[in-house]
Amino acid sequence: MRKEFVTNLSGRRLCVEIGEVAKQANGAALVRFDDTVVLITATSSNEPREGIDFFPLTVDLEERLYAIGKIPGGWLRREGRPSEQSILNSRIIDRSIRPLFPKDYRNDVQIVGTILSVDQDNTPEVVTLIGTSIALGISDIPFKEIVGAVIIGRVNGDYIINPTIAQDEASDLHVFVAATKDSVLMVETNAEEVSEEDIVTAIKIAHEQIVEIIEFQEKIINEIGTIKKEFIAPTIDEALVARVNELATDKLDTALRNVDKLTRQNAVDAVKTEIKEALAEEFPEMEKTISKLLGKLNKKLIRSMIINEGRRVDGRTITEIRPLSTRISMLPRTHGSGLFTRGQTQVLSVTTLGTVGDSQKLDDIGAVEKKRYMHHYNFPPYSTGEARPMRGPKRREIGHGALAEKAIVPVLPTEEEFPYSIRVVSEVLESNGSSSMASVCGSSLSLMDAGVPIKRPVAGIALGLVQEDDKHVILSDIQGLEDFNGDMDFKVAGTENGITAIQLDIKITGLSLDKFAEALERARLGRLHILGVMNKEISEPKSDLSKYAPRMFVTNIPVDKIKVLIGSGGKTINKIIDETGVQIDIQEDGTVYVSAESTEAGHSALELISQITKDVEVGEIYDGKVNRIEKYGAFIELLPGKDGLLHISEMDVKRVNKTEDIVSLGDIIQVKVINIDDSGKIKLSRKQLLLEQQKKESNE
Repeated sequence: MRKEFVTNLSGRRLCVEIGEVAKQANGAALVRFDDTVVLITATSSNEPREGIDFFPLTVDLEERLYAIGKIPGGWLRREGRPSEQSILNSRIIDRSIRPLFPKDYRNDVQIVGTILSVDQDNTPEVVTLIGTSIALGISDIPFKEIVGAVIIGRVNGDYIINPTIAQDEASDLHVFVAATKDSVLMVETNAEEVSEEDIVTAIKIAHEQIVEIIEFQEKIINEIGTIKKEFIAPTIDEALVARVNELATDKLDTALRNVDKLTRQNAVDAVKTEIKEALAEEFPEMEKTISKLLGKLNKKLIRSMIINEGRRVDGRTITEIRPLSTRISMLPRTHGSGLFTRGQTQVLSVTTLGTVGDSQKLDDIGAVEKKRYMHHYNFPPYSTGEARPMRGPKRREIGHGALAEKAIVPVLPTEEEFPYSIRVVSEVLESNGSSSMASVCGSSLSLMDAGVPIKRPVAGIALGLVQEDDKHVILSDIQGLEDFNGDMDFKVAGTENGITAIQLDIKITGLSLDKFAEALERARLGRLHILGVMNKEISEPKSDLSKYAPRMFVTNIPVDKIKVLIGSGGKTINKIIDETGVQIDIQEDGTVYVSAESTEAGHSALELISQITKDVEVGEIYDGKVNRIEKYGAFIELLPGKDGLLHISEMDVKRVNKTEDIVSLGDIIQVKVINIDDSGKIKLSRKQLLLEQQKKESNE
């Protein structure tokens, strides 16, 4: 039986329908936010997956282009691989709900969100997360708490909940917040150098609205929710736990205090091997359980060291940032390059400049059709000392690249100021935590090395959290081990003036606003320290582009001249390209971008474009080329593609018997425009010029 629940969200109608569709899923909700409609399903396996040490949660957000009345491109004419935005939104849902399942839960859980209709003023991200919380909440799947989400924008100082497209374009921040009733779960932000205080204010406003959304969900779940499946965490022999702790605690503690990552890993692995061998006879066929207990002990010791000693496994204090080094211009033939090293994390970022036509075309459900700045992130296995197949970018790589892209975009020049498409590729050469933020730093160096006139350098830092009972410690510049064994991964990027991007992931059930604000201030101090080191290498963009970068020229022509410039079948524009060797991109508003290998070629192309698109006017004088000869006169090319008729009667002051007596094919002859009729036919005269010359000479 279909049931409908309605509330108001940011002045718009939010409707949840349950019971009519997708009834075989454990939970399903059809959510409408004005004209945006998303179907969310939650499905779980009946039995846990054996032999794994992670929670097998998958989130798939399925974009359907019919949702915006569009047929997919490509010869298949159907949706294929998920778009980048779909992958990023799937990650947002995953990161928001993952901490809220029972610890040690090993049943497969799949969330599928199918976007059925899209109103661009009501983007699906918020609707999808609310629908996910409802689908899980009404199902029998064990799920601890209800989640809500909103987007916060700000226009002219006023904070806006779930801004429309126009408001979002005018906003200086875009903050996606997911939270429970009590605390923040996930934050995704891009901003135009906004202060820490303003971000905290946005989070507070978001949380107040989220509480109302959760209360709405509670009514639905209380009315139609089913009884949750009982989850009983697996028990472990207490005698085995005691023996592992007895044999391994001191040895693991010693091994963990090795400062170098690989040395520490080898020492820890050696201890684990020793303990498993020592207990093999006493506890046969318990090797996997012993490994699990050693992992838990390892985590406990790392966290205890941080909480009780204020010391980290690599010897740093909780606020200390690893040694930094920077280098630019490493690669001679690229347009720009920057190497950023922070401890055992190292990223090489490379900039390539292209034409406006090189912008990425987006075939998805979003309102944006192309993007001019592209940031790609590669994470090869050798960066962590591993050997495994390389199968192209995974969701993590796409997410990290998108985060670095968001961090850089606010400082880029406009297309009018710098008419180039820009691609930055960040190659992770070595990784021990925070490689995405190292990518931000390396990319900033690379862009300045390439001469891209960015407003200011951008740096990024990742922070962690260890929380035990009433104690907590926030860690600056976390490494991989602290991320894995900690409770938070909080990435913040920005300039000396403010924040440009944030990504917050929590592994516990939430983060209080006080801790959020504390982490932001710690990130600000760390960011300023990193920027100080980067500025010693390069503090502002180079004044000149690489000699290997294309030279870009811009001109504007009347819109009604676009067809003239292109010519029949592209004949005119291709002729310019062939003669000058340039690339030409024409925009719908008449803006023309010319990309050339040399300044001379660019100026030559601009001159030809000017001539072709210039209007011929009565009274103007031209040096034209004789293109065609007839008995009654000659056709003279005044400008490329524009001919006029020099009638035989207008060739000379005296009578002309034969056209060839005055002109030959290919001659350059000076003529004057004496008339342009309604059909556009141009009449020329040489006689008038000769008469004017005779008059001038007689006056002298």
